[in-house]
Amino acid sequence: MSPAPSLVWFRRDLRLSDNPALSAAIAHGAPVIPLFILDTDDDLGGASRWWLHHSLDQLGQGLSKLGAPLILHQGSARHLLPELVEKWGCGAVFWNRLYEPQSIARDSTLKADLKARGIKVETFNANLLIEPFAHFNKSGGPFKVFTPFWKAALEQMSLVPDHPAPKHLLAPSDPLDGLTLNDLQLLPRKPNWAKGFETIWQPGEAGADASLSRFIANALKSYAGERDRPDCASTSRLSPHMHFGEISPARIFRTINAVCDDRNGRKFLAELGWREFAHYLLFHFPQMTTKSLRPEFDHFPWEKDDQALHAWQKGLTGYPIVDAGMRELWTTGWMHNRVRMIAASFLVKHLMVPWQTGADWFADTLVDADLASNIASWQWVAGSGADAAPYFRIFNPILQGEKFDPNGDYVRKFVPELADVPNAFIHRPWTLPKPPAGYPSPIIEHGAARARALSAFAELGKAA
Repeated sequence: MSPAPSLVWFRRDLRLSDNPALSAAIAHGAPVIPLFILDTDDDLGGASRWWLHHSLDQLGQGLSKLGAPLILHQGSARHLLPELVEKWGCGAVFWNRLYEPQSIARDSTLKADLKARGIKVETFNANLLIEPFAHFNKSGGPFKVFTPFWKAALEQMSLVPDHPAPKHLLAPSDPLDGLTLNDLQLLPRKPNWAKGFETIWQPGEAGADASLSRFIANALKSYAGERDRPDCASTSRLSPHMHFGEISPARIFRTINAVCDDRNGRKFLAELGWREFAHYLLFHFPQMTTKSLRPEFDHFPWEKDDQALHAWQKGLTGYPIVDAGMRELWTTGWMHNRVRMIAASFLVKHLMVPWQTGADWFADTLVDADLASNIASWQWVAGSGADAAPYFRIFNPILQGEKFDPNGDYVRKFVPELADVPNAFIHRPWTLPKPPAGYPSPIIEHGAARARALSAFAELGKAA
C-alpha cells in the first residue's frame, strides 16, 4: 500500500529552488501534490493578477517537467484546503509562512483544523530574513526605528543554505481534479491595459534569476550613487519577483554579500532591510493597514477632491516628475522608488488626500503590490508611521525633478508632450513664454500647497 500523499500549498513562494516547504515534502518520502488556491478571501489588484498568471504558468511548467503537475483551485482557502486534503487522502501538509494579519488568522485556523483531523502540518520561513515574532529591542518591545532594527537584525541573522531545486517529484498515481490557468481569469480582458507588460517583465523563477544577474553585472557597482536617479537603470527591479516568492531574500542577501562587500552592496542590502522592517511593523501593529500608526493622524483634516485625485492617478498634475511617475506606473505596473516618494508626498501633502487612498491605488496598479511595504511606505511619507518622514518635509516636485532627473530623460520618456522642452524648463514648463500644448498647468501652486499642509500639521501637533 502506497503512503498517503503530502500536499505542498504554494502561496507567495512560486519557485522550485530554495523552497523549504517543497524540500520538506520531498524528504517526507510520500507522493507530492503541489497545490495553488486562488483565495477568494484575498483582494488582489489588477497588476498583481497579471503577474500571478504568468508566474503560475512558469511554476506549472517547471513542476510538470519534474513529474508532478501544479493543481489549481479557486475558493476560500480556509474551507477549501481541508476539503481537498480529505478528498485526496493526504497525510501531511507543508507550506511557507505569510505574515499579514489576514494570512496569520487564516493559517492559524487551518493549522488547528488539519491537526484535529490527524494531519501532519509543517510550516517554514521562506519569505523573510528575520521572522518578525523573534526580534525585539532591549526593552522587550518591537522596534519602531529602522536603524536599530536593522543593526540588531544583522547581528541575529543566520541564513540557512540554499535548498536546491528537486530533480524529480513522485506524484500520486491517480490524476487529481483541478482548474486550468485560464479558468482563474487573472488576465485583463477588455480593455487589455497590460498589453505592454510582457515586453518589460519576465515573471517566474528564471526571470528573477535573470534580474539578479543583470543587476549585479550592470548596476550594483554604482548603486549607492545612482539608486535615486529614475533616468538611470540603477535599480534591481527585483521587487515583484520577491513579492511572489520567485526568489528568496536569503538567496539575494547571500549573493550580493558575496560579490559586493562595499558601500554599494551594503546600501542594497539595507533596502532588503526596509522590506523586512515593513513586514515587522505590520506583524506587530496590524491595525496599520487602515489606521495611522500615530493615532493623531486619523484626525487630520484630509481633503476629498475627486478631480485632483483623478489628475494625480492619470499623470495630469502639471508637475512633470509626478506625472512621469504615475504614467510609468500605468504603463509598466512599476514606479521608481524615488518617484514613488515624490508622487506619494504630492498626493498627501500637496493635495491632502488621505494616504489610504494612495495606498489603494498603488495596491491595484503595482506588480509588486506588497501589503506591508505599500502600507509602511505610504505612512512613512505621510508622517503617520514608524520612523516616518517629519511632517514639515514636503517634497518640492520641481527641485526633486531637477536633482534626480537633471536632463529630463525620465520625464520625456513618459510625458511625450514635453519631448521638445529645453532642459532648463523641463521640470517647470509652465514658465516658458509659450507653454507646451496639450500639457496641463499645475493643478495647485507649490508654495500655497506647502503652506496649507504645514498649517494643518502644526494644528495637529497642538492637539496631540
